[in-house]
Amino acid sequence: MLQQMRSAAKWIWIFIVIAFVGGFLFVETSGLLGRDQVTTSSVVATVNGVDIPYLTWVNVSNAIAQQREQQLGRGLNGDERRAIEDQAFDQLVTDVLLQEEYRKRGIRVSDEEVIQQARTNPPEALLADPTLQTDGRFDIEKYQRLLASPQARQQGMLVQLENYYRTEIPRRKLQDQILSDVYVSDAKLWSAFKDERDSAQVSFVTFDPSTIPDSAAIVPEADLRRYYDENEDRFERRGRAVVSLLVIPRTVVAEDSLATEAEVRALREEIVQGGKFEDVAARESADPYSATVGGSMGWRNRASLDETMAKAAYALRVNEVSQPVLASDGYHLIRVDSIRRDSLNLRHILVRITQTDSNAVKTDRRADQLARIAAAATERQRFDSAATVLSLAPETVQVYEGQPLFTGFGVASGVSAWAFSGARIGETSDLFDTEENYFLARLDSLVEGGTAPFADVRNDIAVLLTRRKKAEMMAGQARTFAERARATSLEAAAQERDLTVTKTNLFARATFVPGLGRLNSAIGAAFSLPIGATSEPIATDDGVFVIRPDRREEATREAFEAQKAVQRDNAMRVLQDARIREYMEGIREQANIKDRRKQLNAAARAQAVPQ
Repeated sequence: MLQQMRSAAKWIWIFIVIAFVGGFLFVETSGLLGRDQVTTSSVVATVNGVDIPYLTWVNVSNAIAQQREQQLGRGLNGDERRAIEDQAFDQLVTDVLLQEEYRKRGIRVSDEEVIQQARTNPPEALLADPTLQTDGRFDIEKYQRLLASPQARQQGMLVQLENYYRTEIPRRKLQDQILSDVYVSDAKLWSAFKDERDSAQVSFVTFDPSTIPDSAAIVPEADLRRYYDENEDRFERRGRAVVSLLVIPRTVVAEDSLATEAEVRALREEIVQGGKFEDVAARESADPYSATVGGSMGWRNRASLDETMAKAAYALRVNEVSQPVLASDGYHLIRVDSIRRDSLNLRHILVRITQTDSNAVKTDRRADQLARIAAAATERQRFDSAATVLSLAPETVQVYEGQPLFTGFGVASGVSAWAFSGARIGETSDLFDTEENYFLARLDSLVEGGTAPFADVRNDIAVLLTRRKKAEMMAGQARTFAERARATSLEAAAQERDLTVTKTNLFARATFVPGLGRLNSAIGAAFSLPIGATSEPIATDDGVFVIRPDRREEATREAFEAQKAVQRDNAMRVLQDARIREYMEGIREQANIKDRRKQLNAAARAQAVPQ
């Protein structure tokens, strides 16, 4: 069988997806310097001395992008493409690190293991293949007959199965080693069960630390610095940039709306003359989600629909096709498949209003002129010249790394990805083209992501520590109240000082409690103090409290035992996922990773600029 696996080499899509997207719970270029040319022999990263070729990164990115486009039913914008490139990069780095771990641990894969796994443990993606099912369930005999068939050899399935298992088996072996000592005891399960099921009801009085002036709670500078040094991980910041935008909108006019309406009327006539609504929706609808299921919107009530669509839909008889309905997102054709009480089972075809050819040509000419003057320019004044020539007003916006840029004109797809891919200050992007607009961006400033400097977060730290210090001071003032409450009652002491006693509903340990907060020492005291006992003042970030537990309901052993097996399975999965994430983060932190993507992108842009 192994010889058959190696007898063909046609790449099968499903195993590209399995190899690069799946995998064991885990979630520039050779000598590229400055403006060196980017070639297929370039290296996008080096991991512990192992090069990752640029071409490999491109191929993996393209494979994942194609899968994503198939899922969405449309092309990807620049920001989505950038996220996929990051995903592919991380997967390739992880693969190098895993190969190193296999060598260190002596993990190998024999031919016999590959054959056995291929015959008895099919990839998960194949389990849902309807051609391999009998009565709705995966049929192992059908699968094994497929493996022995000429079709499997001719389509390259066997060689891809071998590649898959030679990747998957060592991952599973490593996983088994990492997770060998993961276990959840009954005691831990019982404690977690109590945390979820125990409940308490308390009465409390709040003391507001904000009544203490800031001047009475000054925090020494050394304390601010110490807090920063001990909590640097709390001050991780995304990269941020300031860009100037020039926008040429694809403005639609009355003639565009009339042309679109005429197009929709033609689609309706096709359906009325015998065309199948579902087929027309799949072919023509601009709604990528409903188009794949024949335009189905499912069961909808009036409140879930655009007002105009609701009025039109509720006026239809079953199987009647509406006239064109103009809504906020374009023209719709609507059909009611069935009616149940006040809900309708609907299908629709959406046609967005776009520019006619004559109108689009005018917009495209302006965009072409904009690109000729300033696209990919390295001199910042070219951007200003384009704005003057085309009478465009630049818009200055802030962009955050990893987040799409939203503007008053819509999403400026691709601008964020470009700004953080190695662009230099003053550089202008290529022309970005979206369904609604053309965008041109100039990078005006850039702050790399990472740990924010102390100076940038000092004031935030001062506010936090000042609030905590005032809470401690207020706790001292509240101590005499707590003593009086224990001598009389919480209500009597509050009445003497004109304070309010608040009574809660029953709450669990992890519940947010209005007035008390969540997962703080006041919540803990509600479950630890004896019923009827009055606490000492408890200082939290939410305030200072004196509380009295009034009632508790505790979890029972009978209820615990009835669900313990399921709880253990869930807890084990959580712990296993956490252990693997921790393990992978650990080997990645220790690795020597040289990421050359930004230099690579900058060199590619310089290479593309006409000399």
